[in-house]
Amino acid sequence: MRNVIIIGSGCAGNTAAVYAARANLRPLVVAGHEPGGQLSITSLVENFPGFPEGIQGPELVENIRRQAEHFGAEFVHGSVVEADFRQHPLRLNIDGEWIPTRTVIIATGASARWLNLPNEQKLIGHGVSSCATCDGFFYRGKKVMVIGGGDSAMEESNFLTRFASEVAIVHRSDTFRASKIMLDRARANPKIVFLPHTVVRDVHDVNAGVVTAVTLHNVKTGETWQRDVDGFFVAIGHIPNTKPFKGQVELDDEGYIISHGGATTNIPGVFHAGDVQDRIYRQAITAAGMGCMAAMEAERFLETEGH
Repeated sequence: MRNVIIIGSGCAGNTAAVYAARANLRPLVVAGHEPGGQLSITSLVENFPGFPEGIQGPELVENIRRQAEHFGAEFVHGSVVEADFRQHPLRLNIDGEWIPTRTVIIATGASARWLNLPNEQKLIGHGVSSCATCDGFFYRGKKVMVIGGGDSAMEESNFLTRFASEVAIVHRSDTFRASKIMLDRARANPKIVFLPHTVVRDVHDVNAGVVTAVTLHNVKTGETWQRDVDGFFVAIGHIPNTKPFKGQVELDDEGYIISHGGATTNIPGVFHAGDVQDRIYRQAITAAGMGCMAAMEAERFLETEGH
């Protein structure tokens, strides 16, 4: 029987592990299918407090993991394939083995939707990004491209104009999901150009190791051409990793956990942390803060239950 099992090993899960381990709860951390979370595919992180020169994303998340291990957290490779939260103790199926636990912290994050272009994955962190807030600063005076037609695409584009000399929004049609106010704001911005009826065929240049251009295709005219860009931002949404919890933990229409205040879910003893619930901020520092909250909530829950 475990006191607490933390699912996910990004900033949220690892910070929860630091707090739970220091509270002598001997947490078990299940690394998940993306060990290290979003930071594992991030290069330089310049906005995490305490690192004036910045720090590499994988190094930051590994440091937090080592800190948690130092206080007695146990990390295992693997994923939760099923959960049974209908009774106490709670149970988790980790790669075929059912493990009972008094509390659970779900820190499974949300995976960015990608375009699945031939060279896209090879250039993530080298000009390809899913987070303008994280990476916009690196594109001062440069040309960037944003893919998407929703509010997040418009918001990211407007944000990027603080740094970039030009932001091109690429969308497969000329009708946008974005709200009128967000769309009007983007259209009024002199640095933003719209490329409607357009899809991306590929991003270059893998040989150079950085983004230099994209191949575009106009679905209306059939024209295919290359456009020079320095940064390539994919803003077509995220997929919260909540599949094993469907039907038990309360989720919204898109699959994000619905918070019941603080870090609590609708199930006593089950807590949330990070991007699995947070669709707004999605930052390493907010995920870490929520990991702290979830661990403290779990500790309080165990105290009131008399464990």
